[in-house]
Amino acid sequence: MADANSSGDVRAVHAHPRAKPGYGKRSAPDQHRRTAKDFTHLPPREASIAAFIDRLPEGAAMDAKTLAAHLPSYGQAACLTALRRLSAAGHLRRVRERIKDDGGSTHWVTRTYFSRTARDDAWWADLHAGNVPKPPVQPQSPPQPAAEPPRSQAYEALALAGRMDPRMTLSAKDCAALEPLAEEWLARGSTPADVARELTAGLPPEVHHGAALARRRLQDKLPPERPTQPPPGRTLRILECTVCRLPGRPEALPGGLCRDCRGEPKSPTTYAIPPQEIHRRAATIRASIRTPERSTT
Repeated sequence: MADANSSGDVRAVHAHPRAKPGYGKRSAPDQHRRTAKDFTHLPPREASIAAFIDRLPEGAAMDAKTLAAHLPSYGQAACLTALRRLSAAGHLRRVRERIKDDGGSTHWVTRTYFSRTARDDAWWADLHAGNVPKPPVQPQSPPQPAAEPPRSQAYEALALAGRMDPRMTLSAKDCAALEPLAEEWLARGSTPADVARELTAGLPPEVHHGAALARRRLQDKLPPERPTQPPPGRTLRILECTVCRLPGRPEALPGGLCRDCRGEPKSPTTYAIPPQEIHRRAATIRASIRTPERSTT
């Protein structure tokens, strides 16, 4: 018996075409392992098309026209509707990206991210922002004795200052209290060694309150923020509506769909001045222009 999610009706005469370089299918990260039940929550048509897309290689064309050409049971309109429903179910998003090629020039590409594991809008927004979303939390084994959490780099930088110069030896309580200030230094490009050197440079012969001196230096000598650098080879991402390709921010495209493609009515237009008042004022002005001026003699 054929699998419910199989794509046995796929035309095998011609190999599935690849999209232009930079375009096409991109597999989303942190997906669950493939099983026969991946798409059983979808209607039969959407499940069949999703299973077919899931097995396509990276960079394969997966627009409605190409899918219809290789899935003879469904026409182009049916494939477009299926893509819309897969997007609403959290299986795909279209993202327009500006990338830099090896020659240094930039150009735009449109990639379709597909996930056999359905994701919510927050997960896709995190991916759109350039982050790799964390995988879903898996059931844990019986709790084990909690290990002491590792110290942060900021904490270690403060402790290092005391090892570099005993006059700046800080207690564990002092390190924990000053940790946020040191973290800001690290966020601006400093290393733990940089922080420790700044705390121990030019000390007076005696330091009576190392924590107070450390706080003052961390605040007064905070380096400037580093200019924001885009990820290598990529400078900008813009989410697109899965159906009509209208660009927008993630919060404006829930389910990867714009308002029109979701079938929602447009919000009524609001005016600072009601149209009736504008017409009344215009009529008053026209009347004053037509009224002849009275003679003053």
